[in-house]
Amino acid sequence: MIRPRSLALATALLLWTGATAAQAATWVVDPATSVLGFTGSQSGKPFDGIFTKWSAKIDYDPANPAAAKVVVTIDTASATADEPQKDEAMPESDWFDVAQFPQAKFEANGFKPKGGNAFEAPSKLTIRGISKDVVLPFTLAINGDNAHAIGKLPIIRTDYGVGQGQFADGKTVALEVAVTLDIWAKKAP
Repeated sequence: MIRPRSLALATALLLWTGATAAQAATWVVDPATSVLGFTGSQSGKPFDGIFTKWSAKIDYDPANPAAAKVVVTIDTASATADEPQKDEAMPESDWFDVAQFPQAKFEANGFKPKGGNAFEAPSKLTIRGISKDVVLPFTLAINGDNAHAIGKLPIIRTDYGVGQGQFADGKTVALEVAVTLDIWAKKAP
């Protein structure tokens, strides 16, 4: 038998947790000012690239960073380093294999405050169908309804099967790469 007081407490708790979850705002990324990219090194020379097609769904309440949810879907065929040789190679089977794996995905569940405007996001990164748990360090500045996040996620490309065959040993193209982000978003009305 449920006691009236227990029922009242349970109802109050459910209403409070529902209200807390409902406070998370959806943030809309500004694609004109946002950049999702990558850095690497080939023959000892650093290079940068970007993804020109991607989308992000962001739910975040500054008062409850642990409840944040982010899903970024990346069109791997949109990778460009603005160098014809790299741009032609990246979609091929040794690299992103876009015919078989047209999308990569980044999913974060919760932000951990690290002091000031620094955060970490425990996340899952999926490239070429291989998912790995990662932690994205980033900064986040919010001014009214505008947010700006900057981060860099170091990874080992071969952990995701990127750079196979003659490129798997890291002699020509370094194994260490980083996913970079410079994201501007606005709170949805």
